Amino acid sequence: MHAAQMAEEFPMVSMDSGALDAARMLAEHRLPGILVTGSDGYPEAVLPAAQVVQFIIPRYVQDDPSLARVLDEPMCAKAISKLRGKTVRDVIPEKFIKIPFARADDTIIELAAVMAQYRSPLIAVLDGKRLLGVVTASRLLEAALRDSSPQG
Repeated sequence: MHAAQMAEEFPMVSMDSGALDAARMLAEHRLPGILVTGSDGYPEAVLPAAQVVQFIIPRYVQDDPSLARVLDEPMCAKAISKLRGKTVRDVIPEKFIKIPFARADDTIIELAAVMAQYRSPLIAVLDGKRLLGVVTASRLLEAALRDSSPQG
């Protein structure tokens, strides 16, 4: 199976979209990440949901997760408020700016290699400069498992 056969339409945001709106999209659609485009509409980055979570959690809690136990629900609301007034560009770290992409004729193994290299939950599939869609890690695993045959 090739990347073009696995590619699906997928929600996207631009670098200048609101970070809070992007977080809502991730939550409402239960997405592993979102494809981020530049002002020209061309894929520019992937914003993993885990990165948004990391952005809102105070550094001292990241350094010592046991401190999370003493924080209450109002603290959660305060953490989320860190996204207000921020754009996706403000939230996404430099290491996620280089877009993991696959060519339309890439195989499952080629897709898996790129996904693993970038530690990305999704990959943009391009045919030249045209975006065909996105392959998520779960879609990749589904295709790999379907295409595998029992060894005997």
